[in-house]
Amino acid sequence: MDIETIRDCAINLKFSSHARDEMLYEEHGVIREQEIKEAIQSGEIIEQYSLDRPCPSFLIYGQTLKKRPLHIVCAPVEQERTLIIITIYQPDPSLWIDYRKRRTKV
Repeated sequence: MDIETIRDCAINLKFSSHARDEMLYEEHGVIREQEIKEAIQSGEIIEQYSLDRPCPSFLIYGQTLKKRPLHIVCAPVEQERTLIIITIYQPDPSLWIDYRKRRTKV
């Protein structure tokens, strides 16, 4: 699967209860649905979880129009043109290199 397929599915977003909580209680401020759409449109797949069930999922890194970095774990359901948002957060730069690669623990 590629980022374009994920973008096509993002026409219809569905949120896990965990994602809704993360959106409301993010320590850097509320994450709005429009910001998620913006980050997906500018985003790239940085990790794939092909063994996840019931659907494979992906970690997307993208930025909002205001340059807010977001990580979105999502599972596209192609036949329904739906993107399930599993979790979302503003990544901690101390844990990520350019928000794309996990830093190794020392």
